[in-house]
Amino acid sequence: MARDSVLADLGAKGADGGAAHELTEAVRRYRIDRAPVCLADHDPADTGPFTTRDRGLARALLRAHTAWLTDRQRALAAQGQWAVLVVLQGRDAAGKDSLIRHVMSGLNPQSCDVTSFGVPNEEELRHDFLWRCQRHLPAQGTVGVFNRSHYEEVLVVRVRPDLLRAQRLHPSLVGPGVWDQRLRDIAAFEDYLSRNGTAIVKIFLNVSKEEQKERFLGRLRNPAKHFKFSPSDIRDREHWDAYTEAYEAALGATSTPEAPWYVVPADRKWFARLAVASILVHTIAELDLEHPAPLLADPEELQAARAALEDA
Repeated sequence: MARDSVLADLGAKGADGGAAHELTEAVRRYRIDRAPVCLADHDPADTGPFTTRDRGLARALLRAHTAWLTDRQRALAAQGQWAVLVVLQGRDAAGKDSLIRHVMSGLNPQSCDVTSFGVPNEEELRHDFLWRCQRHLPAQGTVGVFNRSHYEEVLVVRVRPDLLRAQRLHPSLVGPGVWDQRLRDIAAFEDYLSRNGTAIVKIFLNVSKEEQKERFLGRLRNPAKHFKFSPSDIRDREHWDAYTEAYEAALGATSTPEAPWYVVPADRKWFARLAVASILVHTIAELDLEHPAPLLADPEELQAARAALEDA
């Protein structure tokens, strides 16, 4: 589906056409098209063409984008030839959970699965590092959302050697080149999925260290949000630079035309949600989905069926 057609559809759903166009142009800058990647070049507080005063406009745009996604999800399910995999990664408190609620809320849960990956259990540790994610891949005609993903194996496991030891691999398999090997495995895995009909889009929610601190304090000051806080959040924060290096290596090694990464600024949640919605709209639009022709394509047969029901 051409970009102009997408913008026209969004306009029909109440979006400001000019603002939607500016948003589309802005999010293109977030796509990683070449290595090496330097996260210092990506401003976590960026809000594209909008300012804080435009939040009302942004909410209207988000409603139009989610309505478009709902319509296209029906076409995706009816056609049954493509799957869509959305990978969400980000540091603690980057806004992954709330983004899923706001962007995916209009999708039919019968054909949209959200899987959150935490600490691997004993069964998962007995298998290869891609196994637990493979079990949750979306089927044709459905959308799958990974809240964290197979990338944890080259991020948190890379920063914390104790997690690699817990996988009980033979010492010959965990030499200095293990991370480059895993990144190559992930790139090959995603290429395989793409060639078998899975459209992949990967989002890194880029939150600043200062904003993460404020969000942690917000959780600690509000008893209703204490459940969101874990002592490991502070421990991981102490390794901020190591995580930055791990993310930069992963983004640079695995962003491909078939499975691109987008570094989405996440300090302003309202904009991060809108940017991700825009990315999803244009990713799915490239599939050129159409509702299949009805089984009874003959207009006379359709009319006869309708008459039979109305006269019954």
